[in-house]
Amino acid sequence: MTLKVDLNCDLGESFGIFKVGADSEILRLVSSANIACGLHAGDFQVMHETVKKALSNHVSMGAHPGLPDLQGFGRRWISYTPQEIYDLVLYQIGALDAFVRAEGGQLAHVKPHGALYNKAAVDRPIADAIAQAVRDFDPNLRLFSLSGSVLIRAGQDVGLRTVSEVFADRNYLADGTLVPRSHPQAMVHSLEEMAQRLIRMIKEKTVVSLDGQIVPIDAETVCLHGDEPEALAHAQKLRKTLEEYGIMIQAQ
Repeated sequence: MTLKVDLNCDLGESFGIFKVGADSEILRLVSSANIACGLHAGDFQVMHETVKKALSNHVSMGAHPGLPDLQGFGRRWISYTPQEIYDLVLYQIGALDAFVRAEGGQLAHVKPHGALYNKAAVDRPIADAIAQAVRDFDPNLRLFSLSGSVLIRAGQDVGLRTVSEVFADRNYLADGTLVPRSHPQAMVHSLEEMAQRLIRMIKEKTVVSLDGQIVPIDAETVCLHGDEPEALAHAQKLRKTLEEYGIMIQAQ
């Protein structure tokens, strides 16, 4: 049986004259794009241009809603009620979907960003709010979340198709959550280490945590961070490695 995985990237994170990432080049290498919706990054023009680029490269598109924190890039937790989380997620999905529809495309998935993603991985009321917002907008949308997370269960409980996500460029804790970015070893920088970790994740369904424990995971989609300085090199290396191992790259 041929193994397959979705290769996704967080994109559309520029803002006005401030440019982030190599989106045009990366979109030629990935199968799915998580497009920032203007609160943690991106703006109305960046959203529109990213949608057009994704469509021209036949890349599946998803909304990437985050907390309204441009200065912190959505990576600082802001204490909102579940109702507020529901509203801000629904608002952002709708904003991106407007551009997707205007260009004749179809939104495929939703993946929370940064602090919102990490909080929803462990906090059931926050996870429920996100899952319900996605469900209420369109029950056919897929919900991307950290493998084994509370958000995966919340999505399944409201009838959504969930997609378990893993990270080749992030280190893990023993409980399957990501090492906080404040930690000096939060990121994996070696291309070879990233590549071998990804193959293990897909073939063995495990990852080794920062303290050496074996953590079970389900790798349906693997994320690349488009804001990383070496994001293009990461995408090139991971795509090449997947092809060398005969693993099909395909959107979920």
